[in-house]
Amino acid sequence: MKTVAIQGIAGAYHEMAARKFFRRNGENIEILPCENFRNVISEVKRDPKTIGIMAIENTIAGSLLQNYELIRESDLAVMGEEKLHITHSIATLPGETLDTIKEINSHPIALMQCGEYLDKLSDVKIVEGDDTASSAKRIAEKKLKKHAAICSRYAAELYGLQVLEEGIETNKRNFTRFLILVNRKTNNDIVDEQEINKASIVFNLPHTEGSLSKVLTIFHFYDISLTKIQSLPIIGREWEYLFYVDLTFKSILKYKQGLDAARPLTRDLKILGEYTEWK
Repeated sequence: MKTVAIQGIAGAYHEMAARKFFRRNGENIEILPCENFRNVISEVKRDPKTIGIMAIENTIAGSLLQNYELIRESDLAVMGEEKLHITHSIATLPGETLDTIKEINSHPIALMQCGEYLDKLSDVKIVEGDDTASSAKRIAEKKLKKHAAICSRYAAELYGLQVLEEGIETNKRNFTRFLILVNRKTNNDIVDEQEINKASIVFNLPHTEGSLSKVLTIFHFYDISLTKIQSLPIIGREWEYLFYVDLTFKSILKYKQGLDAARPLTRDLKILGEYTEWK
C-alpha cells in the first residue's frame, strides 16, 4: 500500500484526487495529512517511499503559482496528473435547515467559487478556514449548531453531517488539476517510458529578441505541442522570468530530440517530470 501526502485532512479534495488517480491502477493508498504544501514536499523528501499530490491549477481560480516554485526547488519529479471535477455542498449538523444557519465556514477559494449562492443567503456570517474538510470536521466534533461548511459530499458524509444542497458552485465547469510527485532517488522508473506522452519543464531565457519564439518554433518542428505556459519573475533578478511549460507529444524520441535542440537556446532548463497525460 502506498502512502500519499496531501495538503489538508481526510475528506479534502486532495484526498479525493489521490484516490481517483491510484484507483485507476487498482491500488489502495494510505493518506498522510499535511498542514500545507511545503509540508507535503518535506514528507516526500523525508521518506522516499511517500508520494505527494499537489494542486497546480483550477479552471476558475487559475494557477497556484507558489506550487510551481515549490516543485522546482524541491527536486521532486512529476510522475502523473489527475483532474477532479470540484462540486461543493453545504453541510450542517443533522436537524439544521438553511433558515437556521448563522455562520458558514470553508476555504477562501471554495467560498469564492460559491459566491452567487452565498449572496442569496441573508444574515449569515462568512468565515474563512484552512480547508473545506477541516471546516466540516470542526462543526461535527464541536457540535456547532447554526453552523454550516462548504465542502464535498464525501467530506460531509465522512464526518456525519447532512447535506442541505449540493452543486452550489457558481460555475459548474469547475475542475482542478493535480500533480503526483515522487522522490527521484527511489521512484525514477515509476512511469513506463512507452506510456510517456507529456512533460513539464522549466527554463529561463537570455535577453535577446525573439528568444521565446525560437524555442517554440523548435518544439513545433518536432511535433511537440504546448498545453500550458506560465511565466514567473525570478526573485532578485529584475525583469527576468522562469517559464514553466507543459508539453505533449506522440513520439518520445522526437520529444527528446526537440528538447536537445532547444536546450542551447535556454538557460537552466530542467525537466520537472515526464509522465502520461490525463484522459
